[in-house]
Amino acid sequence: METFKKLKQYYWPYKKYFIASIFFVLIVTGITVIYPMVLQLTIDEVITAGNYDLIPILSIGFIILMIIKGITNFAQQYLGDLFGIKSVYLLRDSLYKKLQRLSFTYYDNARTGDTMSRLTMDVEGFKFFLAAGLKELVRVVFLIVTSLFVMFYYSIPLALLTMAVMPFLIVVVKRFDQRVHPAFRSVRKSLGNLNTRIQENVSGMNTVKSLSKEDFEINRFTVDNKKYREVNIETAGIWARYFPLMELIGNIAMVSLLIFGGWLVIEGKLQLGELVAFFSLVSYIIGPLMFLGFIVNQFSQAKASGERLLEILEQEETVTDQEDTVEVDKLEGHVEFKDVTLRYYEDDDEALKNLNFEVPAGKIVGLIGATGSGKTSITQLLARFYQPSEGVVYLDGRPTTDYPLSFIRKQIGYVFQEAFLFSTTIKDNIAFGNPHATMEEIIEAAKRAQAHDFIMEMPRGYDTMLGERGMGLSGGQRQRISIARALLIDPTILVLDDATSAVDMETEQRIQLALKEVMNDRTTFIIAHRISSLKHADEILVLDEGKIVERGTHDQLIENGGPYQRIYEIQYKDREAIAGIN
Repeated sequence: METFKKLKQYYWPYKKYFIASIFFVLIVTGITVIYPMVLQLTIDEVITAGNYDLIPILSIGFIILMIIKGITNFAQQYLGDLFGIKSVYLLRDSLYKKLQRLSFTYYDNARTGDTMSRLTMDVEGFKFFLAAGLKELVRVVFLIVTSLFVMFYYSIPLALLTMAVMPFLIVVVKRFDQRVHPAFRSVRKSLGNLNTRIQENVSGMNTVKSLSKEDFEINRFTVDNKKYREVNIETAGIWARYFPLMELIGNIAMVSLLIFGGWLVIEGKLQLGELVAFFSLVSYIIGPLMFLGFIVNQFSQAKASGERLLEILEQEETVTDQEDTVEVDKLEGHVEFKDVTLRYYEDDDEALKNLNFEVPAGKIVGLIGATGSGKTSITQLLARFYQPSEGVVYLDGRPTTDYPLSFIRKQIGYVFQEAFLFSTTIKDNIAFGNPHATMEEIIEAAKRAQAHDFIMEMPRGYDTMLGERGMGLSGGQRQRISIARALLIDPTILVLDDATSAVDMETEQRIQLALKEVMNDRTTFIIAHRISSLKHADEILVLDEGKIVERGTHDQLIENGGPYQRIYEIQYKDREAIAGIN
């Protein structure tokens, strides 16, 4: 029950619906217990005793009971579903908000398919128990208690015999729960792995086909699919072993009661109608006790789902706002790294090592170095996607922690190496960071990013719908829309993370010319592998293994004869070789 206690805040606000549904469940259950009593009166007082005058009264009473039961059944069903639906809405909403607040550290290891499975399958599994399982548990307990009460009224010996069987069923149900809960947790985990495999394969289909790895992916999917099949078979085996055992115990109880009850009728110690009513009441006990297995099944699934949901909800938010944040209208763009060290995880090697540098407002800084040297890590610290392990990052003389997260991130425009576009119109993609922008502002941003011309060639221009992740556009086109999106928010600090890597040299030059105007009076960080993208920077930082090994202007670094000059020579020779081939 610990899982349900931790999730109480999401369903308890709607307890009035649950309590109301339970009220109507009790009425329905009470009417159900009256059925055998009506049957007993019909047999003993009408058929046996010949009091046929009671037939109209019993018939009208039975019809009234049916009407009341129909109305209360509707009420308990509707209110129970309302309780589950409202609770799950709050839970899913909280999960989604939590995912928005978690830092990049969480997403470094999170798998998209598994996360989607938690927000869909696991949430629905938890909802089903809230809407039906809890209510059914109350119904079963109340039905057993009231049935036993009536049974003791009819025959104490038969009632005691019935109670003697109950412990055996309870033991079986308890053992079933102990076995089925771990099994269902494995099922949920395996389904998450399967969803992840499907999501990754569909998203990376271009790569799969380009490398002719279809058979390899089929084999990997088959392994996960087999695992999912095996855990489901194991779960089915648990069901197959325990439910026949429950049914056997119930049938033995019924036969014992038939023998003993028949003897009591023969001896005149029990009326025939009472025995028939008693058997109906026994089915109200044996059946619900066996149905407890289904409720335990629902409980186990809900518990397994709840545990997976809590893994997200209880994730530590490593990057949050301080209580005393500073409110300012706009940043000037002065950046300073002071003794900054970054480890993504405590046991990891240092991604950045004791960095110290300063960027005056409005200046352009180039970052170059081998893959994994720390270029992107520097720019991610600016917007607090990660928190420095040591040292402080300053913006306009204040630590970044002094500003609200939302404020900082609205002041920084990012163009990532891999352009991500949403499945909506080109216009909405460009205006994602500034949804209140006018059409004129959107077009101007697109022109600056050298995107306007190809957009106008699309079937519906800016209203053209894009496929998932911008499918239908070339890499360069996606990148230029991404650049337009960053420019539209009018950022104080602009980060271009290898932003022109997906475009050809001619388009790169046009974008560079357009960006020169945009970079005026903006602090700009340019991450690039092409030196041509960095030549105009006010200062270039050359990184290697998380350290700044060289710094200066393009001309200064060429004269130094260090790593930058060697990179320049390699790229220059490559161009000569290409020119010679052509």
